[in-house]
Amino acid sequence: MPLGPQERVVFEEQSTPLYEEIVASGGIEATDGRIGAGGDLHAAFALLVDVGLVTRSEDGLTWRGVDPAAVQAQVVAPLGQQGAELIAESAHWAQAFITLSHAWRRSPSAVGGPFAEIRGETIANFLASMVSDAEEELLTAQPQDRRGVKQLGEAGAREIAALRRGVRMRTLYQHAARRGADTRKYVSAVTAEGAEVRTLDEFFNRLIVVDRRIAIIPSHKGLDTAMVISEPSMVAYLVDMFERHWERARPFTSSETSLMRDIAAEQRAMTIRMLLEGRADPAGAKRLGVSPRTYAAYVADLKNEFEVETRFQLGYEMGKRGISGRETEAAAD
Repeated sequence: MPLGPQERVVFEEQSTPLYEEIVASGGIEATDGRIGAGGDLHAAFALLVDVGLVTRSEDGLTWRGVDPAAVQAQVVAPLGQQGAELIAESAHWAQAFITLSHAWRRSPSAVGGPFAEIRGETIANFLASMVSDAEEELLTAQPQDRRGVKQLGEAGAREIAALRRGVRMRTLYQHAARRGADTRKYVSAVTAEGAEVRTLDEFFNRLIVVDRRIAIIPSHKGLDTAMVISEPSMVAYLVDMFERHWERARPFTSSETSLMRDIAAEQRAMTIRMLLEGRADPAGAKRLGVSPRTYAAYVADLKNEFEVETRFQLGYEMGKRGISGRETEAAAD
């Protein structure tokens, strides 16, 4: 008799009490009506016989119990073997479906055409799968670094795995990201595996491009919505924008004092531009990728530098001196 869940239920609920009765009384008469055909315990007794937990006496008049330890291996071992074979088979099927999933995600159908919208948790799952499937290159722009330790750890593990597969990776942050200890730790880990990371003075939109065939950008509908773009011309345009920002950016890995002075000068110049353009503090802070409190400290430093007390006086003094916040750009040109 094949043993499955139904037989186990009968065994637990009926066969076990009957077995306990048999061993307690020293046996059960073969003529007992309960175990005969049509008896209430016929199925339970038949299961004991099939399993081998009862055996008939030499005279054939009585059924006696058998030590379960002698029987268990004969029942459990085949079930364990079947279980191992099923687990192995399920693993093969899982791998087969992974191969199909890779093919699906590479096709336009995966994102519903050249432009598609994804929301909520789907965004993180989609990004994880795309990074895992990357074959050649990852381009990422991460403005206003707000990723916590957990997100950085999860992203770092996926990206390091991609780098070890030979995928090239370049990432852009804003200068403000250099202050974050967790970000520096993440950058150290990925650059050790061959990634390149740079920082830029000004704000830019978040962007992820995988193998120059699929791009993910924020949606205008909110933080929990993203757009997936697979239209080749649009992806090429976004890659070109990334390259232009990349050329202007500063390497993250360098710790040279001169570089840090340049970065501080670029942040100062950006703050001046925000003030001269009349940007409110929250908007200026966002452009620099810093908190409003840090931005206010930048403005206070400028007041001290120009020896004024108000922002109006600061703007007047900078205008009188012909300061526009673009002096560093002119010098570079």
